[in-house]
Amino acid sequence: MKLLVLGVLAAAFVAQTVGALLPHVPLLLAATAGSLAAEGMLYRWQRGMVSLFAKSHADVTVRHVLRDLLLVVGLLRLGEQHRETVYAPLVAGLLAFYGLHWAIQAVSVLVRRTRTPPVVTRNIDASALRLTPAPPVLLRRPGPRLAAFGLPATAGLVATAATDAAVYGAAGLALSLTAASAGLVALLVRLLPGRRPAGEREVLDWFEAWLAEYRPTVGLYFSGGASSAYQANMWLEPLARLEGRPLIVLRERFMVQRIAATDIPVVCLPKVSTLMSLEHSTLRVLLHPSNSGKTSQVLRIPTIKHAFVNHGESDKLSSCNPYAKAYDEVWVAGPAARERYALAEVGVEDKDVVEIGRPQLETVQPYAGPPAAAAFTTVLYAPTWEGWDGNPGNTSVVEAGENLVRALLADPGVRLLYKPHPLTGSVDPRAGAADLRIRELVRAANRERSGPRPEPSAAGESARRAAELDRLTAVGFRSAADQMERMLRGSAPEPGRAGAVARATAAWESAYWASLPEWEHQVVTDARPPLYTCFNRADLLISDVSSVISDFLASGKPYAVANTSGLAEDGFRKSFPTVAAATVLAPDAAGVPELLDAVRHPERDTLAGERAALALRLLGPAGPPSQERFAGAVRALCAAAGEHRARMERRLAADLPLPGPRRESAISLPTVTAGTCVDLRKLVCSPQPISESSNIDSDNQGSS
Repeated sequence: MKLLVLGVLAAAFVAQTVGALLPHVPLLLAATAGSLAAEGMLYRWQRGMVSLFAKSHADVTVRHVLRDLLLVVGLLRLGEQHRETVYAPLVAGLLAFYGLHWAIQAVSVLVRRTRTPPVVTRNIDASALRLTPAPPVLLRRPGPRLAAFGLPATAGLVATAATDAAVYGAAGLALSLTAASAGLVALLVRLLPGRRPAGEREVLDWFEAWLAEYRPTVGLYFSGGASSAYQANMWLEPLARLEGRPLIVLRERFMVQRIAATDIPVVCLPKVSTLMSLEHSTLRVLLHPSNSGKTSQVLRIPTIKHAFVNHGESDKLSSCNPYAKAYDEVWVAGPAARERYALAEVGVEDKDVVEIGRPQLETVQPYAGPPAAAAFTTVLYAPTWEGWDGNPGNTSVVEAGENLVRALLADPGVRLLYKPHPLTGSVDPRAGAADLRIRELVRAANRERSGPRPEPSAAGESARRAAELDRLTAVGFRSAADQMERMLRGSAPEPGRAGAVARATAAWESAYWASLPEWEHQVVTDARPPLYTCFNRADLLISDVSSVISDFLASGKPYAVANTSGLAEDGFRKSFPTVAAATVLAPDAAGVPELLDAVRHPERDTLAGERAALALRLLGPAGPPSQERFAGAVRALCAAAGEHRARMERRLAADLPLPGPRRESAISLPTVTAGTCVDLRKLVCSPQPISESSNIDSDNQGSS
């Protein structure tokens, strides 16, 4: 289909060129019509090719200009034989239209700049910033705008070439000129002083005033790519259940909409200079679920304590990254992670490691016995992705995935849930190709199966529950919305929404699974149902060395790990402690039948005791609950941050020397009085004496 569209479009332009140069009116008309039809096919069925054309510098603007240019050439060639004085004004009108088009583009850039705030928010009332809805999408995107506004002119010129009647071209050009003029006026009005949104300085002043009023205590800091949002989303509920006033701090503007539904205020601070405004706020602790290049920027704020909480723990090297020593504390689930850091010798001191468990796992249901009475044994195959280091043992998808799935599908008593990692295939194309083949295996197996299906009302109930949940958790906006419009619509949530979302989520999950045939295999790739919900439906997990198996241990159910590392089983178990209580499967999946037999008959399950012991090592004790330990760690680190601030303020008040090497010259410090805003960065980080007249740019300071 792609080649067909490309071939039709290329052939149409070639034919249009020939028809214009001869000139040959029937060929010119047919080629132009074919070109427009190919454009429609492109945007209707081959949206992926639109970006490909853009990368080749042949986007819709270039194609439309070329199409009109060939029409003009044809008209002028016809004018040599007929009435050049009649066709020349049409050409002038077309040039005027293109002049308006580029004027609209220039003004739209100015409007976009006024609508790009230095701070992007969600769940915050920002109406004081004079926010307005975004301009229509046609006024902001040059390609679609040219295609839409220029279509009447193109159609009129085609009609003129066909009938030799200039009135059609004049009418089409009049419509295009009118539409372009109206669009230009609509954009110019937005630049009037009374219609502009708040400027940068006004927005920053408003944000600092909001910080002073909200008085945040603990925040979640996140920076990353679009596909990594899950790393932050897994910490939203534990953060929301904390006492105090939590905050989510982001660095990329697009990430504001990637964060899942939450009542917690969300702020995006793209610039370092804006980020430094947090220094003067009441924020005491920032939690970091991942490392990124921009993390080093926020670590420069000395008034805030930083804790690395990670987005999951496993035996991979990424779970004991040397970057972790940059944080004040490293929070881990259980003793195994503490030992992992000690053995890795990456500079993380044992006193800075705090065990908090995994508060996300409170929704994971405990083992309720084998699926003996059930018609099907539900197996969750949740492989991880290939990683960055090229280690074949990272993911089982490439070498073992298809074998495992075939072995599972061969058992008529198995129902498979296949949930690949969101990043599968992002580094190694072989992983992406294997993933697609596995999905096809699942679809083929479903075509060969049959059985009773739920009543149609079950699907309707699932759809109704999904719609209700979407309404409560909606974080998306109309496609034409820009950042400023999203800030306008994404104001503070209604009271009680969090409880309503929890109830709606439970109702949707029940309706969702009830709407699916009990015998039907499922490929789970959407955000819903989440991984932990799949845990609760599964009787057995098959995965790789990743945080998935650590989290699954909270259920107490059997699990297996695919060994594609090339190591012998004994060496594999010694190298990866999280495999200690697992059934190890070879790439050929020969052990799957025996594994299923042990799951169905608990007397043959010899690893139950080892799973309980391993869960204690990996996740910590069951009591007190992990959420309480998490909250306690937050309180303790907040208290440490408060004590640090108090010491620095006392040092200023007592006119004591700065920490560090003793200087011969005296240091003049400003007097601290009640209500004074103390710049602790200057106190702690500055290598030079500080006076009241010091003016140090925060972007030029070293790490704290």
